[in-house]
Amino acid sequence: MTPSATTASYEIAVTDLLGLVAYGELTAFERLASDAGLAPTLDGKAQVAGMAAAEFGHFRKVHNRLTELGTEPTAAMQPFVAAVDAFHEHTKPSGWLESLVKAYIGDTLTADFYREAAHFLDADSRAVVEAVLEDMGHGTFVVEHVRAAIENDPKISGRLALWGRRIMGEALTQAQHIATQRPALAALLTGALTAPDADGGDDLARFGKMLTRLTEAHGARMASLGLSA
Repeated sequence: MTPSATTASYEIAVTDLLGLVAYGELTAFERLASDAGLAPTLDGKAQVAGMAAAEFGHFRKVHNRLTELGTEPTAAMQPFVAAVDAFHEHTKPSGWLESLVKAYIGDTLTADFYREAAHFLDADSRAVVEAVLEDMGHGTFVVEHVRAAIENDPKISGRLALWGRRIMGEALTQAQHIATQRPALAALLTGALTAPDADGGDDLARFGKMLTRLTEAHGARMASLGLSA
C-alpha cells in the first residue's frame, strides 16, 4: 500500500529519495563522460558517451519531478553530495576495463535500488523512477568487452574481481552513512512508513536487510562479467 503523500514524513522521504537519485544520475553522467576518454576505440568511446547521455536524461526526469513537487532540486540534492562524491573519490578507475566494470556495477546496483524504492512511492513518483529504470540498457556492451578481455588475458580476472568487490563495498559504506543521516529515507526504502510492524525491526535493521539483498544480487552481476564475487 502506498503511503499518503500528505504526511510530513513521507514528503521528506520522497524529497530525499529523488534528491539522492538526481545527484547520483548527475555524477554518473559526469564520470561516464570523463571515462569515455579512456576508451581504446571509437566504438567504445561512442558507447560510453551514450551511457553518459542516458544518465543525464535520467537526471532531467528526476529534476523535473522535484520541481513538480515544489522542491528546489539543488536543495534536495545537497544532503547527498558528500556521500556520493566520496564513493566516486574512493573508486576512481585506473583504466578502461576498470571504468567499464564500475559503470556496469553502478548501473545494475542502481536498477536494483530503484526496484526496491518503487514499491513504496506514490504513483507519480513511481512512474518517474520506473521511467529512469526502463532507460537502462548498456550492460550487454560492457559484459561482452570485459569477458573478451578476460579471455584474451585471464590474469586480469583477479584484479577486476577485487575491483568489483571494492566498488560494492564502498557503495554499501556510503549507503549506510546516508541511512543514519536521513532516517525518513531509510524508513521509506524499507517500507516502514507503510508497515512499521511488519517484521519487528527498526528502520536501520530493515535497511540493512535491503542492503543484504542488493549484495546478494551483486554476486550475479559479477558472475555475468566472468568475475568471482
